[in-house]
Amino acid sequence: MADSKPLSSLDGDSVATEALLWDVFGIVVNEAIRKGTSTSEKVCEWKEPEELKQLLDLELRSQGESQEQILERCRTVIRYSVKTCHPRFFNQLFSGLDPHSLAGRIITESLNTSTYTYEIAPVFVLMEEEVLKKLRALVGWSSGDGVFCPGGSISNMYAVNLARYQRYPDCKQRGLRALPPLALFTSKECHYSIKKAAAFLGLGTDSVRTVKADERGKMIPEDLEMQISLAEAEGAVPFLVSATCGTTVLGAFDPLEAIADICQRHGLWLHVDAAWGGSVLLSQKHRHLLNGIQRADSVAWNPHKLLTAGLQCSALLLQDTSNLLKRCHGVQASYLFQQDKFYDVSLDTGDKVVQCGRRVDCLKLWLMWKAQGGQGLEQRVDRSFALARYLVEEIKKREGFELVLEVAPVLKERMVKEGSMMIGYQPHGTRGNFFRMIVANPTLTQVDMDFLLDELERLGQDL
Repeated sequence: MADSKPLSSLDGDSVATEALLWDVFGIVVNEAIRKGTSTSEKVCEWKEPEELKQLLDLELRSQGESQEQILERCRTVIRYSVKTCHPRFFNQLFSGLDPHSLAGRIITESLNTSTYTYEIAPVFVLMEEEVLKKLRALVGWSSGDGVFCPGGSISNMYAVNLARYQRYPDCKQRGLRALPPLALFTSKECHYSIKKAAAFLGLGTDSVRTVKADERGKMIPEDLEMQISLAEAEGAVPFLVSATCGTTVLGAFDPLEAIADICQRHGLWLHVDAAWGGSVLLSQKHRHLLNGIQRADSVAWNPHKLLTAGLQCSALLLQDTSNLLKRCHGVQASYLFQQDKFYDVSLDTGDKVVQCGRRVDCLKLWLMWKAQGGQGLEQRVDRSFALARYLVEEIKKREGFELVLEVAPVLKERMVKEGSMMIGYQPHGTRGNFFRMIVANPTLTQVDMDFLLDELERLGQDL
């Protein structure tokens, strides 16, 4: 007979469990949310790795600690973490805090379920399909398929795999033996996950043919046509073009109509990586940047970026209605996907994906959308564009900002160690290092844009 004694002081003690969680929630609200979103607080409290290891006391021991120690651990973790919800955090393509999305994430973590079958995730199976249906409608499709993925990179990988399977279905069973040399095409400004997808799927990075981009970072359709002809002349079989809407560095939108025309002529799968730019579809004012996206076969879209849905929220959308996802990935595990269940087994969506366990990523977006409405989310997108334009005009008024190209690493170190703000930088082509400014946090104002420029001048006054 098993020992009925609890494994720890909180196991089975509902009162103590609730007390602990109320204390933790209080710390989160005060330290991570209130302070973490206040411009009077630092973006980060920088420590060198060895010092940080000591402050965190990372070693895992055989004996547990008191509740007071655990709560202090929570405070310490928050204190030394980067506050990505801070208005002065411009470092990544995600930032800001939506309270309704956070509420959804708290519920998701508390329920701790997996969206592979209707029997254990009935609410979220239905909710995911409704959210995906809404996203597909914004793309311009009245039907289709889709799934939430663990990040845009995986969405892109799915697209490559689906395009390959559609053309060579034998590869699911026979693997690479069923394939001729394949070629896929993408801009030099594409996300690095396209090459990772080719490597992971066994195609090899040499199968990725790079298409030239213009000075604004947009794919040049004429060069795409040339690269396709070149690949065919070399004995490779073209099968996919990956266009980008919102490139990682320059934020460029590829000319989808022209690219779709080429894909149609050559019978190629068109994938659009709109992880960053997909949310622009909500804006009546700016959605023209994605004209032609409705002609794509697949679209990757990350609402955790421009919409502030919270990490992670990444959708792969398909125009396909032939159950391609399930045909490509399904193996019909009998312990999960029994066909004689008492409900409609088409609701067991888990066999469509590579994962088995799959976290709920739809609730945070659904709850935020319910609260904000499509109009509220549209205003967020438009506000980001307006602030970006404001920042550009303000930069034009200030002399000397071309020097950022040479001193970006120094300024980045200074701002991080002071904790005043955080901006990413990188080189690009023949250009030296420059700051990649991300304007997405819905709480940003012109005051924050002015602060950014003033702070850069202050940090670099001796350079």
